[in-house]
Amino acid sequence: MSIKKFKRVLVVLGGNSGERSVSLDSGKACVKALKKENYTVSTFDPKFKNFNLIDKKKIDVIFNALHGKNGEDGVAQSYFEYLRIPYTHSGIISSYNSMNKAISKEIFIKNKILTPKYFYLSKNENKNTILKKNLSKKKIKFPVVIKPVNEGSSLGVVINKDFTELKKSSKVLFRKYDQLIFEEYIGGQEIQVAVLNNKALGAIELIPKRLFYDYKAKYTKSAKTQHLMPARLKKSNYSKVLQIAKRAHISLGCKGVTRSDFKFFKDKFYLLELNTQPGMTDLSLVPEIADFNGISFQKLVEKILLDASINR
Repeated sequence: MSIKKFKRVLVVLGGNSGERSVSLDSGKACVKALKKENYTVSTFDPKFKNFNLIDKKKIDVIFNALHGKNGEDGVAQSYFEYLRIPYTHSGIISSYNSMNKAISKEIFIKNKILTPKYFYLSKNENKNTILKKNLSKKKIKFPVVIKPVNEGSSLGVVINKDFTELKKSSKVLFRKYDQLIFEEYIGGQEIQVAVLNNKALGAIELIPKRLFYDYKAKYTKSAKTQHLMPARLKKSNYSKVLQIAKRAHISLGCKGVTRSDFKFFKDKFYLLELNTQPGMTDLSLVPEIADFNGISFQKLVEKILLDASINR
C-alpha cells in the first residue's frame, strides 16, 4: 500500500446556509468513502462551533463538504487559510467570484464565454422604472429569470413570463436578498459538465419533469429528473462544451472539482453559472459523470482530497 499524502481528515459539513441538509448528505457520503480508503476521519459542523475551534494539531487536511453561503463563497476558505490547514476545492477569491453571479458573468464575458443577457440590481434600486430601463437597455426579452446574486442550488430562482410577474417576484425576493440578477431565459438542453483538477471529465444532460432544474429537481428523488450520460450532443459539440467548462474553471482560478451549468440552444452553449462545491450525494451529477469515466465515488473523493493545499 502506498504512503498517503494525508492521513487524518476533517470533513466540514452542514453549516447554516439554505443548503444545510444537502451538505450533511454530501459530507456523510464523503466520510464513508474516506473511511473505506483507510483515512482517519472526523467531522466539524460550523452551525454549532466557530471555525476557530478547529484543532489543527489533530488533523492533516480539511475536506470541505459545505454548500451555499459561508461554505463556498470564500468565508470558510478564509478561516482555513488563517489556520494554515490544507483544504479541498477552490480558494478564497475564486470561491467568492464564482458564487457571485454578477462577477462570474463578467469574467465569462471577458474570456469570450457566452452567457445569457443580464443585469443586476440592489434592494435600494428596486423601482419599476429602473427595471424597465434595464430590460430595454439590455434588450432582454421575456421570460426573465430572477436569481439571488449570492445563492446556490437554484434557491430563490424564479422564472417570470411578463413584467407584472417580474415586479411581484422581485418585491418578494428583495425581502430576503440584497442583490438580484435578472437574466434572459434560455431554452434548449440542460447540460452539466464536471471538471476535476483542470481536466473536463464529461457532460451529462438533464431532462427535469419540473419547469427547470430547481432545488427540488436536484435533490428530491420524487422529482424524477432524467439523467442522460453522456449528453445527447454531436461529437464536436460534446468536445466544445468540455473545452468551455475547462476554460471557465481556469478563468475563475478554481481548484479541485467544479460543475458548470449550460443551456444548449440554437447550436450555442450558454454558461449559466459555475459551482465550486458541487453536491456529492447519491443524486449528484459529478459522481455520476466520474463513474461513467471509470472513477468510483471513493476514488473521486480521494482525488479531490489529494489536491488539497493552502494558498489556493
